[in-house]
Amino acid sequence: MKRRLRRLAVTAGSLALASATLAVPAQAATTSASSCPSGYLCGWSGTNETGSMMKTRADMPTMGSWDNRIRSFWNRTSSVSCLYTDQNYGGGGTFFGDEPGQGATGYSLDLDRTISSIKFVPNIRDCDATPYSEWYAEPAPKAAGFGDLNRDGRADLLSRDRSGRLWFVSGTGDGTLIGGGWNSMTALTRHGDLTGDGVEDLIARDSSGTLWLYPGYGDGKFGTRRSIGGGWKSMATITATGDINSDGRGDLLAHDSSGTLWFYPGTGHGTFGSRKSLGGGWNSMTALTAPGDLNGDGHGDLIARDTSGKLWLYPGTGRGTFGTRNLIGSGGWGQMSAFLSVGDVDGDGWLDLVAATQDGYENPDAGPTANQLRLYAGNGTGSLAKYRLLHQNWYDLNGGF
Repeated sequence: MKRRLRRLAVTAGSLALASATLAVPAQAATTSASSCPSGYLCGWSGTNETGSMMKTRADMPTMGSWDNRIRSFWNRTSSVSCLYTDQNYGGGGTFFGDEPGQGATGYSLDLDRTISSIKFVPNIRDCDATPYSEWYAEPAPKAAGFGDLNRDGRADLLSRDRSGRLWFVSGTGDGTLIGGGWNSMTALTRHGDLTGDGVEDLIARDSSGTLWLYPGYGDGKFGTRRSIGGGWKSMATITATGDINSDGRGDLLAHDSSGTLWFYPGTGHGTFGSRKSLGGGWNSMTALTAPGDLNGDGHGDLIARDTSGKLWLYPGTGRGTFGTRNLIGSGGWGQMSAFLSVGDVDGDGWLDLVAATQDGYENPDAGPTANQLRLYAGNGTGSLAKYRLLHQNWYDLNGGF
């Protein structure tokens, strides 16, 4: 139960979700903090909601007469509350973050008369880190045709947080808010230009099964969406692939609930032509991603993870089909929560694969490999190098794209 968290602050370059030393959960309030008005966070000068009470629903960079007086608290706002041991939301690495309807009411040595500032945020992550994943990519020696959303020569990332905000994260690590409400989308995918303007676009499916195209501007932003059509709810995966039939237009793959993989050829106008079946049996695959030309033959390829945790490369033929698959990962890939194909990340001229392990915030039993963003470098021959840890900051997020 994630009632009270104590983390070390995440510092630049360090992924201190080691931070995530989780403290022993505080005791639940016996009265649900009934004396605290709805919509407020309340603190008491005594343990177990005793003594004098303060209340706030606004950020407090300083606490005034309540500085270092709180001994118990309860959050009845609709936001996550962050209570810090120093003024201005600092504190040598310690904070208390609580979801709405939670708090700490019993005695805690860390909490006892240590709180000097309070703020309210959408997610626990916002208490001590950026709301988007840490990210950095080296300048690529040649354009991959996808991955670089702002045309600065570096692979970029889209990061969605738990409250549904979508962030553009440039290859230099800077994050810009694209907008909110993206939790209504059950699939997001991107890989190159779909509208014929030379700029990478974004595709998203909503909960009703409508597929939407968000045309890219080439600066990390997207234009007004337009509907591609309905009926996509039956698709287990939707994957933009870039041009895999050699007609110069970006294409799409989707596999349906029966396990059939469908190829949707792009028209270059933000729509797709008549679909073609690429065969059945794809229900055994739990993730698909299009890394581009991974084996150096000039055709875009496909990577798939199966239910046993193996990773397979399906080499593209350049005709909208794939050749005999090759095993490129013998096991252990089941722990990955996301696969990101965004081009050349390490700047060596070869296309790469990025993968994120399980979120330790959502999966407390994920173990020491949780929250990792890993780079699996390509070598142009269709295989991947042993991973290099990029960051250990992949927590309290809702996917990367």
